[in-house]
Parts: sequence; structure tokens; C-alpha cells
Amino acid sequence: MNYIPQKQRNHLSGLLSQGKVIIVYGPRRVGKTTLINMFLKDIPLNQERVLFVNGDDIIIRQYLESQSINKLRDFVGNHTLLIIDEAQYIQKIGLNLKLIVDHMPHIKIIATGSSSFSLAKDIGEPLTGRKYTLRLYPLAQIEIAHIEKPHETTANLESRLIYGSYPEVVTMNDNNHRQIYLRELVSSYLFKDILELEGIRHSQKLIRLLQLIAFQIGKEVSLNELGTQLGMSKNTAERYIDLLEKVFVIFRRNGFSRNLRKEITKSQRLYFYDTGIRNALIGNFNPVDIRNDVGQLWENYIVSERMKANDYLGRTAAAYFWRTYDKKEIDLIEEQEGELHGFEIKWQPAKAKVPKDWICAYPNSNVQVIHRENYLHFIT
Repeated sequence: MNYIPQKQRNHLSGLLSQGKVIIVYGPRRVGKTTLINMFLKDIPLNQERVLFVNGDDIIIRQYLESQSINKLRDFVGNHTLLIIDEAQYIQKIGLNLKLIVDHMPHIKIIATGSSSFSLAKDIGEPLTGRKYTLRLYPLAQIEIAHIEKPHETTANLESRLIYGSYPEVVTMNDNNHRQIYLRELVSSYLFKDILELEGIRHSQKLIRLLQLIAFQIGKEVSLNELGTQLGMSKNTAERYIDLLEKVFVIFRRNGFSRNLRKEITKSQRLYFYDTGIRNALIGNFNPVDIRNDVGQLWENYIVSERMKANDYLGRTAAAYFWRTYDKKEIDLIEEQEGELHGFEIKWQPAKAKVPKDWICAYPNSNVQVIHRENYLHFIT
């Protein structure tokens, strides 16, 4: 597979330092191990003595779960860079990494994980002030641009909406192979962390929940309604959504409000990190011109790509949607350094029809339409 330069590769090099742990989170199959291997190629020969281990290995776990300084010191030896792949499998990983950092100040550490629920919980408090966090997503357009000319990006847009941006999908040339790969991803990898680490046995309910969410992109999601359709409580539906968010399958946007009583704030919209996963879940790989959900796909794609770009480029914008009870809405609101920017996401070019309620409540904001003819600048 051709390597597409990853944005986080430079960030990884820039953050690496003694006494610090870099945590790399991201979904399965987006290239975390590839990122580490390419990063190691950037290190001059003999600059670091590297110990590269996998948290899935039971022998490795015995050392890294020990909470014994002597055992940890024996394990690290004279290495200067410790890399732990699949760190989510290691119990109390945060506490053990803290012991390594505190008692072996010469060491630099990188840990990768495909689920943030166990890793974040274990790492958060013990490593306060000692860690940096990097997130890795399915390929962003700002990364794919390294291998594509502008006219190729235009030609490939519909393929991105249908098959998404997982690295292997992007480098495949055959749509049939893409479909097989995405179906395999959904059946074999998507829920692996939830099923292994949380002991949930009802993977069919997870799939059904995601299918229901897939048909509600761009709409407010009712937990009561989802629970009723799935035969589970509202709280269970909320827990499943929370877990799916923490293994990077979906992410949420909350309603924005600062002024109006009639603004919807407690509801949420759910999006998929990758449109290919969304389409695989509902079994729809039809071309764009015969689909009735192209508007939803387009909104998901733009919201997701904008999130990736903001993260990789270091833009700290809080993101929301805006809607009133009388159904006035703006698809995406970003708040950055006290300024509000609204974005209406349309597949077809159109003028922005800005709701009067929004203009009255937020007169200093601006709203623009993101469509096929101007989207590229917005997501890169």
C-alpha cells in the first residue's frame, strides 16, 4: 500500500521528550502502527534505543501491569524510547507509566490505543501534567492532497462520500474490493474493543443502534425513541452511544444557545467519523445520483472533515449545531476566540438563507454556505 503522509507524524516528532508520555488515540485500521513505524524512520540511526511492544502480548502485560519499580526497570532496561501499541489491553497502564516516568526520567514513551474508554480512564489522573494526546482519524483531505491533484480530488469526491477515507480504501482502485473491506471492518473490528473490554454480548443491538443513527444524520436524536425501537432503556441507549463514541465510530454535536429561550440545547446530533462505515452499516453503496440521502452524506462528510482539519491544524474551535423549536436551523456553528461562525452545508450551490432569529440574537456573527464548489478550502 502506498504511504500517504500523516499529519500527526510531524506532531509526534515535535512532542517527544524525556519524562513525557504521548498518547495516540484513534479507530482501528486508521494507521496508528503505520504512524509509529514511519516516525521511527525519521529518527537518526543510534539516536534512540527503542523498545517496541504490543499490549496484546500476555508476557508484556505481566511486566506493564506489575506496579513494581524493579520489574518495570528490568523491563525497560537501557532503552531510551518505549513504544506500547494496543495499550488499552494493559490494566492500570497509567499508574505503571507514571512509575516509569517518575523513576526513569531519561525515558520517552509513546502509547497507542483504539479505544479511549479504558485508556483515558486509566491514564488521565496518574499522568496529569505528564502526557500529550494526539488523535488519529481516517485520512483527512489535507493528507490525501499529498497524493492527489485538484482535478483528481474533484473526480474522487463522490467515492469519498460512498466509501469513506480509511487508508486502505483510499489506495484501492476497485469499488468491489472497497465494499468487501468495509463490510469486513464492520463485522470484525468495529466493536472489538467494546465487546472485549466492556463485556457486552449484544453486538447485534450495537449494529441496529448504529443503523438507526445512520438514518438520522443531521437530525436531533431522541434517546427515548432509540431505546423504544431497540427494546432497551434510555440509559442503556445513552451508554451504548457513549461507548461507540469512545471507540471512534461516532461523535456528537450539541445544540448551541446563548440568548433565545426557544433555542434547542439539550438534544444532540450524531455523525460518523467515516461515511464508508455508515454506508456499510446500512448496506448502501449506490452511486450518488440514485441516492435519496446525498444531503445527509454530504453534511456528515463536511462536519467530519472540518473536525479533522481543525484538530490537525491546531484550531481550537468549539462546534455545535443551532436549531429553534420552530425548526429554524444552521448545520454547523463554530465558536473561536469569542467569535461565532455559522455554516449551512448544501450539496447544491445556493445562497445562505440566514434565519432572522439568528441574526437578531447574534448580529456580529457570519453565516456562509458550504457546497461542492467551495468546500475544499473549508476542509483543508
